[in-house]
Amino acid sequence: MAQLGIFDLFRVGVGPSSSHTVGPMRAGKAFAEELLDQAANPTSITVDLYGSLAATGIGHGTDRAVLLGLGGADPETVPIAQVEGLVRQLTSTGQLALYGGAQVPFDLPVDVRFNPRETLDFHVNGLTISARLNTGDTLTRTYYSTGGGFVLMQVADEAPKPLRADTEAVGAVADPCPYPFTTGAQLLQQCSKSGQSVAQVAWENEGVRHTRQDTTDYLDHVLDTMFEAVEAGVTTAGILPGGLGVPRRAPQLCRSLEGEYEDPLAVLDWVNLFALAVNEENAAGHRVVTAPTNGAAGVVPAVLGYFLVMRAAGDEGGLGALAKQTELWKLRNLLQRYPKRRQVARDFLMAASAIGSLIKTNASFAGAEVGCQGEVGSASAMAAAGLAQAFGGTPEQVENAAEIAMEHSLGLTCDPVGGLVQIPCIERNAIAAVKAISAARMALYGDGRHRVSLDTAIETMRQTGLDMHANYKETSVGGLAVNFIEC
Repeated sequence: MAQLGIFDLFRVGVGPSSSHTVGPMRAGKAFAEELLDQAANPTSITVDLYGSLAATGIGHGTDRAVLLGLGGADPETVPIAQVEGLVRQLTSTGQLALYGGAQVPFDLPVDVRFNPRETLDFHVNGLTISARLNTGDTLTRTYYSTGGGFVLMQVADEAPKPLRADTEAVGAVADPCPYPFTTGAQLLQQCSKSGQSVAQVAWENEGVRHTRQDTTDYLDHVLDTMFEAVEAGVTTAGILPGGLGVPRRAPQLCRSLEGEYEDPLAVLDWVNLFALAVNEENAAGHRVVTAPTNGAAGVVPAVLGYFLVMRAAGDEGGLGALAKQTELWKLRNLLQRYPKRRQVARDFLMAASAIGSLIKTNASFAGAEVGCQGEVGSASAMAAAGLAQAFGGTPEQVENAAEIAMEHSLGLTCDPVGGLVQIPCIERNAIAAVKAISAARMALYGDGRHRVSLDTAIETMRQTGLDMHANYKETSVGGLAVNFIEC
């Protein structure tokens, strides 16, 4: 089995959800490409959403995502204006423009069907797209969005296989890695035998599929996109869409923090700011990096921002002195001011990707499958590992950091109010970021030896997800979602 890598685990896409927005958009695009390849002429198209995709699909924009994909949109590049204008366009024209130029009549309330009480065989996040062709035949495909933007396609009545258009993303590349691992224990063994860090092992494995320069360029793209989301969140005020009336808090928090540099915990307030800013952008349906999911997109950039700010503050003589040189929330400026730290930031992401690969291989990122422990919990573990790597931790300390963060995320439910990635999701990212920092610091004060392994924590997360009642796995029919009373 090929190793999942940085291109798989950190992807640029639009919010609010990697499993409910990004994955369905990719499925829609794959279906449209198949129609085009077959030179098929559809006269109508219907979309059926099942299970969790149906339960929270309206709040997550799943219906719009599939339709955008059918129009050829890619989550990495689709203009935000196109996302926001789709419903208006459908309402005014009654036509769905497909990839390749064909148009079919389309009535959104009729042709997209939500089936929340019906779950397909292979995964709770299932969708079926059917096209009636002018020949009288029907083309039908069933897809599964398994978390983090990963997509599988069902083949007849067999178990699903990786979607052809997305083979690399599900680790289907046949080239063997120089340092293969599917468990944390194996990762540590590879590090020990080679004398390399976790990040170095990940770099070497990535080299099988991509050149060093291509990987470096992609990492820089990821970093820039993460920090652009921070900047956008800090500078954009207003009310988040969806009807809950949730205000964006990042701009006001930023203003409140300016000048408050003497509090020894002030840096954690900035970590909270970074996480809130990114996830408010995600909740607005704007562009973020899945890390490893959209719902958890704020954790990794917030922790990486912590590292950059702390190191820069140390160089400049404190937060206040640093703030005189650059605005602290402009994290891209810190990378430009200290260019040697860009490579440390890249290694941070590479180490995080190694941990993410273990979690995806042995458990799940999908909130609909294992609850939020698979989203924010995974992000916290990945960020803790990245931070331990950035501070020069040994492989054992990096693994320990990830384990601590994962262990103390076990049982975390996914219960979004109104099916929106807002309450409790936005604040949860900030809490998970601080947890990751604590986990990394705790691990770095030790020698890497610990009783509970990362493998044990991941397996426990998987088992906890299996045992968790469906009401608490991204359905909005349990937990905070039903106990929240709107005023």
